[in-house]
Amino acid sequence: MSRRIIFICLLLSGLLTSCHPMPEQLDSPSGNFEALWRVIDEHYCFFEEKDIDWREMHDRYAPMVRENMTQRQLFSVCAAMLNELRDGHTNLSAPFATSYYRGWWSDYPQNFDLRLVEQYYFNFNYQQLGDIFYGILPSNVGYMRVPSFTVGIGHGNIGYILNYFNSCAGLIIDVRDNGGGNLFYAELLASHFIPETTTVGYIMHKTGPGHNDFSKPFAIEYSPAPSGNILWGKPVVLLTNRSTFSAANFFVAVLRAMPNVTVAGATTGGGSGMPYSSELPCGWGVRMSAVSILDHEGRVTESGIEPDSGCAVGLDAVAALDGHDTMIDFAVKLITR
Repeated sequence: MSRRIIFICLLLSGLLTSCHPMPEQLDSPSGNFEALWRVIDEHYCFFEEKDIDWREMHDRYAPMVRENMTQRQLFSVCAAMLNELRDGHTNLSAPFATSYYRGWWSDYPQNFDLRLVEQYYFNFNYQQLGDIFYGILPSNVGYMRVPSFTVGIGHGNIGYILNYFNSCAGLIIDVRDNGGGNLFYAELLASHFIPETTTVGYIMHKTGPGHNDFSKPFAIEYSPAPSGNILWGKPVVLLTNRSTFSAANFFVAVLRAMPNVTVAGATTGGGSGMPYSSELPCGWGVRMSAVSILDHEGRVTESGIEPDSGCAVGLDAVAALDGHDTMIDFAVKLITR
């Protein structure tokens, strides 16, 4: 997460916790249910985009709550209601379980096989730096797999990798199955592909308890890597799948605005909301998407980012048996055509 976003989030955290205090609820099954419903009602940011009638959800699930139910039974009811938000950033955490909505990726083809890439494209002879593995394909196209943004590497490390690709015709950045992590690491990598300071997105926070109570959009600017670092200007193809999520989703949103970048593969998993945390009377933790991050054109990407026109491609299971990743092969053709 960049210093600019950290500053905004610190500012917003104060606003989120102070602008509309929550009414106190009893530590009972019904009290905890009502507290959960209300904190989501007042802070969640994607009701309109997902066409969710949250009052109807209350009326559907409230009758399932009984005062003599066990904690696990209450947890199941509350978790089921949260799943109606279809949000991978929204969780309920108790000492015995954490709820998690998996449908954002589990209902779609995986479109990635790490062993297929390692064995048939590199014969296990690839370079590794931190979490990133990279190498040059026989077509003289560079390949960089970025599996997550939870572990960062520095500008100098990225420079070594990009310099390794100096003679290549172009570069494939594979963020399939990248579930996100720290936005700062995503920005650091993106800065090597941005030629000048650019508005790459916007951020809006809740200003009140209403579902449409939002601030004006604040611009998010990314700058090129500091002077003396390598900036990549050759063609880039970003390979995506449904498990490209959260910080990786925003990384795709940032780079697709660059003229030399093409997004190919499958629609990403989204996850464009920044989380806000609260607590129920019983001590269970609640996390939800409460701050909406938009792309450079002011569009919400919570439901995912589609590949560029004509660049939707999946992993052909039959071709994979013969050692072909059809998504990589497609990306190579885009660069070498």
